[in-house]
Amino acid sequence: MEVIIENVIAYGFIFLVLAATLFTYYKMHTKKSSHNLSKLEKAIELGFHEPLSLHPVVDTNTCIGSGACIKACPEKDILGIVNGQAHLINASRCIGHGACFNACPVHAITLCIGTEKRGVELPHISAEFETNIPGLFVAGELGGMGLIKNAVEQGNQAMENICKSLKEQSNVDYDAIIIGAGPAGISAALSAARNKIKFLVIEQDSLGGSVFNFPRTKIVMTHSMNLPLYGKVKLAETSKSELLNLWTTVLNKYEVKINEQEKAENIEKNEDHFLVRTSKGTYSSKKVLLAVGRRGSPRKLGIPGEGKEKVAYRLIEPELIHNEKILIAGGGDSAVEAALMLADEANIVTLSYRGDRFSRLKPKNLDRINDSIVNGRINVIFNSNPVEIKDNSVVLSVEKKKEIEIENNLIFIFAGGELPTKFLEKIGVKIYVKHGEAIFKHEN
Repeated sequence: MEVIIENVIAYGFIFLVLAATLFTYYKMHTKKSSHNLSKLEKAIELGFHEPLSLHPVVDTNTCIGSGACIKACPEKDILGIVNGQAHLINASRCIGHGACFNACPVHAITLCIGTEKRGVELPHISAEFETNIPGLFVAGELGGMGLIKNAVEQGNQAMENICKSLKEQSNVDYDAIIIGAGPAGISAALSAARNKIKFLVIEQDSLGGSVFNFPRTKIVMTHSMNLPLYGKVKLAETSKSELLNLWTTVLNKYEVKINEQEKAENIEKNEDHFLVRTSKGTYSSKKVLLAVGRRGSPRKLGIPGEGKEKVAYRLIEPELIHNEKILIAGGGDSAVEAALMLADEANIVTLSYRGDRFSRLKPKNLDRINDSIVNGRINVIFNSNPVEIKDNSVVLSVEKKKEIEIENNLIFIFAGGELPTKFLEKIGVKIYVKHGEAIFKHEN
């Protein structure tokens, strides 16, 4: 009898421990779910719930809430468990790594571009990355692949297809012209060098393309990639400067030259070849690869004095700028991040934004800029626009059509970019809008 009583007590104790464990887990799970739901609701309220490019879509009929996708995401806090299933809670921060797609144990995730409300314009390309214009190819961010690893792979694949399609000799300057020296363009150039064809690379800005304009300390890659000729690059986390140094080293090693600060202005198909007109000359080529970014050229304000030397459209090496009176024009993440970095360097920073409040900012940027306003580190003037730039000041139009003039040494304009859509349409490339179309999905 005593043995039975001891067993009952033992089993009862085990049951209580299990019940307590399950209850604790349930409370933690419920609390986390509620926290994630609040994040999701806040994202919708502030207008940054719409994803900007490639993003995961979770099939709630299949998801088992394992959380593997959340752990796999290098950016963190993009996905979260809500009511036992994964949800995209910080959509505007997702940059399409795709790690979640591979990590899901039940294949409940599909990677899509665009949403029902927010379409993404993309050029029409074949499986070989060729547009509707024979001989004109597209790779990288312009084709929807903003992630560095994917852009590098596309640049290589597109150039391999170009090399395979080259036929008889013709009286042209180059076998291929690569427009853009970002991740896809650099990879394509190395692939062209490996195939020993005659090619030219032009870049309207500097080596690295959009990567060059990232803040100095920004992490720009979290996955390994395969560079043609060089091999596999194993880097868990890479800063902008480290990645640019790597590319420079590899390009120099294989004697690949980049024509920087040269902008492509037009591409004309002339029977069996192309004529590429740039800001510095005209070249003929059998094939052309467009490896440009989606942001295109910086949008200008078109106001008096905008051509002065003190005006810039990107922030380079903010740690070298000190004790200046700076105006930032813009209210997006790039403008806010620039203002915060410059304020950290003992500068007097004023941010001019045409809206009456910030919208579509990343949560951390929104919190930091609001703290800086409260602490007086940054002066933000809402409902304002620069209307004239002078040597030592800038004139702003504010509410009720008033104008104010403030002392100023430097101006950074972040008014977005002129998307290359018009350029593509001008040369005859067909554009279509993606409204949530699946790019990567598991085969059943």
